[in-house]
Amino acid sequence: MTRLTVALGVLGFGLALLLFSNDDNRLFGMRTDDFGRVVYLLPIALMLAAGIWARRISLGETMRNLLIWLVLILGLATAYVYRQETLGVGNRLLAGLIPGRAFVVTTSEGGEEVILHKLLNGHFEAVVSVNGQRISMLVDTGASMVALSREDAERVGIIPENLDYSMSVMTANGRARAAPVTLSEVAIGPIVRNNVAASVAEDGKLDQSLLGMSFLETLGSLQMQTDELRLRD
Repeated sequence: MTRLTVALGVLGFGLALLLFSNDDNRLFGMRTDDFGRVVYLLPIALMLAAGIWARRISLGETMRNLLIWLVLILGLATAYVYRQETLGVGNRLLAGLIPGRAFVVTTSEGGEEVILHKLLNGHFEAVVSVNGQRISMLVDTGASMVALSREDAERVGIIPENLDYSMSVMTANGRARAAPVTLSEVAIGPIVRNNVAASVAEDGKLDQSLLGMSFLETLGSLQMQTDELRLRD
């Protein structure tokens, strides 16, 4: 393994740490900005050291190495300066590829907005945290409240056998009985609501849990576009 390969590996590792860290974090005992300067200056130091190595190699090889370091420095500096934009593009790409993955953006007013992409079936699906458990839910403005399937209810700690199925609801499988419950926490991205009214459907009557109006009506805005659903706290 050459010195250049080792150096590139170290620089790549440092860049990865910078890209996936927040400005308030500390890396190896240093503030993120200070660590970034070290990573930025390291290739410069190595480029200067190339003058020493050059005694063993030809002039053409030396110039090639210098050019590699110059390109590396510019690329590293660009990636560090635009690291937030790079992460934003990456998160948006993942949101479009992974069903239910929320993409969070900061609005011009300083608030946060959750963006969901439409699935191939024309529906919007979200991975929602219910009582600390991640559940895939269908966003349904036609549902009066959050509705859980029996399986998902058990996942969040609800015992279906202890419930009173006193409600009559309409599901995709026809009319069914449901039990009213209160969920201590429902969250999608940074949007968190406590003590949310919900229901648990009878066994086999609900194929997928629904994110209904008992949560959606608490939002600041709910905007549906061609292929996006925007939820603002």
